[in-house]
Amino acid sequence: MSSLALANIQSRVRELAPGFVVSLIVAAAATFLSEHYGAPVMLFALLLGMSLNFLAADGQCKAGIEFTARSVLRIGVALLGMRITLEQIAGLGWKPVALVVTLVVVTILVSVVAAKALGFQRLFGMLTGGATAICGASAALALAAALPNHPQKERATLFTVIGVSALSTLAMILYPMIANWAELSPQLAGVFLGATIHDVAQVVGAGYSMSTETGDTATVVKLMRVAMLLPVIVAAAMITRMQGADPTGKRPPLLPMFAVGFLVLACVNSTGWVPQVVQGGVNELSRWCLVVAISALGMKTQLKELASVGIKPILLMVGETVFLVLLVLLLLRWFW
Repeated sequence: MSSLALANIQSRVRELAPGFVVSLIVAAAATFLSEHYGAPVMLFALLLGMSLNFLAADGQCKAGIEFTARSVLRIGVALLGMRITLEQIAGLGWKPVALVVTLVVVTILVSVVAAKALGFQRLFGMLTGGATAICGASAALALAAALPNHPQKERATLFTVIGVSALSTLAMILYPMIANWAELSPQLAGVFLGATIHDVAQVVGAGYSMSTETGDTATVVKLMRVAMLLPVIVAAAMITRMQGADPTGKRPPLLPMFAVGFLVLACVNSTGWVPQVVQGGVNELSRWCLVVAISALGMKTQLKELASVGIKPILLMVGETVFLVLLVLLLLRWFW
């Protein structure tokens, strides 16, 4: 490597380091608070990041915060692939697969139509619908990375993350009660919880609070929803290309590199050759990347802008969540 290239790399690292380090500190604080008070780590990261939004203004932290919110986010999404194996999906048979595909497609389509009816862009409906139908905050961040740049995109992403994190925590408490009220068997209760709760952590908490069988089933069904992230990202990229919506004039790739990474890691993990310790380490690294990225996104957001969204987006997300519960209960009665 030439001395000039090395000097450029060192200069770039010095430029990005302050913003990245600040995002890392916020993520560590959010993780500490989450572990001690039981609230979603994404929510803490957002709120702490937003309290430090002055750092994202012109200054030495700005470049690093921009890099973290964009590039570290994509790395975190790619590493999510290590959570999935084809064997896990095949183990439950075709019914849960059909259920998951149906609920993801129908929920996103209904969300897009509802968003348009409420006066929002269809892409906002895809963002909130994808977060509700797939895997909560992680899906919101992944879809935001695949969707075209827009002046309101970051605010919409942050609002979606806050909404799905709050609704997911509420669901962890309420949905086991719904499963008991509906007199679902332990396996069907697991399918219900795994198919309706937004975030993986809350699915695990709700499932194992009922029984081991329910927890195991809920976790695998949830990972099947995570696997739907890849085709939805590809669909979002195709829509973006057809619309030519990016103001920079560049056509986004049909399959973004972070989606390729997601697919490759899922295939590698399916071989069974990955040691448990490596798998756990990659999953933890993915979690840290997403928390650090959401901390940076929080720093890029003005609270007054987020407060100005009004009641309609809240109604949209609550409506999507209720629709998903009713759809899954209906499909369970129909399929089983």
